[in-house]
Amino acid sequence: MRLLRAEGVGPVTARLLLSHFGLPENIFSASYSTLSRIVPERTARALLAPPTDALKASVERAVTWAAEAGNHVITLADPAYPRALLDTADPPILLYAKGELALLSRPALAIVGSRNATIQGMQDAQNFAHVVSAVGVTIVSGLALGIDAAAHLGALDALEQDQQGAGSTIAVIGTGADIVYPARNRPLAHRIAAAGLILSEYPLGTAATSVNFPRRNRIISGLSRAVLVVEAAAHSGSLITARMALDQNRDVFAIPGSIHSALSKGCHQLIKQGAKLVESAEDVLEELRAVLSEHAAARSTAPITTNVAPPVQLEPVLQHLLDTMGYDPVEINLLAERAALDAASVAAHLLALEMAGVVESLPGARYQRLA
Repeated sequence: MRLLRAEGVGPVTARLLLSHFGLPENIFSASYSTLSRIVPERTARALLAPPTDALKASVERAVTWAAEAGNHVITLADPAYPRALLDTADPPILLYAKGELALLSRPALAIVGSRNATIQGMQDAQNFAHVVSAVGVTIVSGLALGIDAAAHLGALDALEQDQQGAGSTIAVIGTGADIVYPARNRPLAHRIAAAGLILSEYPLGTAATSVNFPRRNRIISGLSRAVLVVEAAAHSGSLITARMALDQNRDVFAIPGSIHSALSKGCHQLIKQGAKLVESAEDVLEELRAVLSEHAAARSTAPITTNVAPPVQLEPVLQHLLDTMGYDPVEINLLAERAALDAASVAAHLLALEMAGVVESLPGARYQRLA
């Protein structure tokens, strides 16, 4: 912590110093002339300055936090530091972890996507996460609203159904490990801390700022064997994670969607650029089998089924309207024209279908069928 807080020392300089001197105490015991041959003179002087009261208080806070059950502060030299991150170009110098540390050494799949996801997208994320986690793969995501939260929930559900075999979930956050953001995900964060792992490179007490989240994305992809993008707009932050995954030599998967949906643009862009198009969790597992651990590979060879509810029995007029919709978003007046019904009747039928859980309403008086 003292090394990272020194003026002029960022992650690159910190790794440079560690590569020359080994452990941090060797850096602080080095002479000014030795340090100034490696870093600028101003940085050398900052490294030799005595710790400030603010730094001492911050270190004491971290030591107290790490003494609590389930809390860990991990350095690059720690045996628990995830090997997958060590193999990346920009591994975090320090990691703050809360929960099950063993998850850092298990095969993992990142699932990311839009915060403003559709119901269908969140169902897909939760279902994919459930099936993949059930065969021993840890699900990594970012604890954001929408796709991230759904992926965490799917993994936790699989864990509750199979305590011995499921992979659980890791939430990589852009705040201090003692802060939950967004606040709406507080109950989910508590579940993850109890049965999975919350991970951050930021010091305790670090608040949510926009610059933190793109940087934390490299940890999400770096921990994982592959990244699955479920829904993403053309300029989504999820595409940053996908690009980082490619830079880290990870596979990228994407779920296609309607050509009319803004939340499919990012996935389609990735597919055009070479991402693997996947339509089911089985597609993902097939791609992962070659790199999964022997235990996970052995379990994944069994037939895999998803938990699908039985089809809802609808009245003929409702089934007719549902069949007419197809699977693309459709505006209510256009749907009425296609179904040869008046708009008022269609509106009433759509309300019934929405209550039955088979369609969702979208902005602009549009509706979409749920798979």
